[in-house]
Amino acid sequence: MKNIICDIDGVLMHDNTAVPGADGFIRRVLEQGNPLVLLTNYPSQTARDLHNRLAAAGIEVPEEKFYTSAMATADFLRRQDGTKAYVIGDGALTHELYQAGFTITDINPDFVIIGETRSYNWDMIHKAARFVAGGARFIATNPDFNGPNQSPACGALCAPIERITGQQPFYVGKPSSWIIRSALNHIGAHSENTVIIGDNLRTDILAGFQAGLETILVLSGVSTRDDIPKMPFRPNHVFKSVAEIDVF
Repeated sequence: MKNIICDIDGVLMHDNTAVPGADGFIRRVLEQGNPLVLLTNYPSQTARDLHNRLAAAGIEVPEEKFYTSAMATADFLRRQDGTKAYVIGDGALTHELYQAGFTITDINPDFVIIGETRSYNWDMIHKAARFVAGGARFIATNPDFNGPNQSPACGALCAPIERITGQQPFYVGKPSSWIIRSALNHIGAHSENTVIIGDNLRTDILAGFQAGLETILVLSGVSTRDDIPKMPFRPNHVFKSVAEIDVF
């Protein structure tokens, strides 16, 4: 029985509406008993938030099946030296960092951590750049430049700090294989018996390829069939949507 890592937006959900057939797909996977993790690059919602969001759209998934880039960032930082962080991000990110034992501060932080927030401002940019230039390690939850409705995402918030300091952050989220390994650890799974389902060749499928997973591209989100020949790697399977997946 295969372990399943499944993206959320573009695969199961379009904004707050379920992709047709997504409810039946999740129900089938849970009934079969496949180890499952729903993995998202977006750090601004907790597992409970995501559970409620999908439930409102008719997709019932236990809260413990969700895993976010905020959770993976906290997992990464637990393995590093230092316990103080200057954070630009919403409550879901700071919650995970507090849970991991970090102190959120703007006094001599060991890390500058960027997630996503609507309250981004000049003072945040100035402090973050000053701390990074002074030796704080630069960490970001995900490299996406835009989110739903073209809202600025983490990569866009990191851009001015990168330009000021000349330093790039370590991006935890997809396509980094780190978040895949962290998600596998979350469900006690191994890459050789795991499949990843995603709608984006450059994030989901690339991350799976780099981590040695079997990959499934669904055409209900970002990438199209015409995009596949442009990439130096290929997904193992391509389906119109999760409603058609039958390879477990």
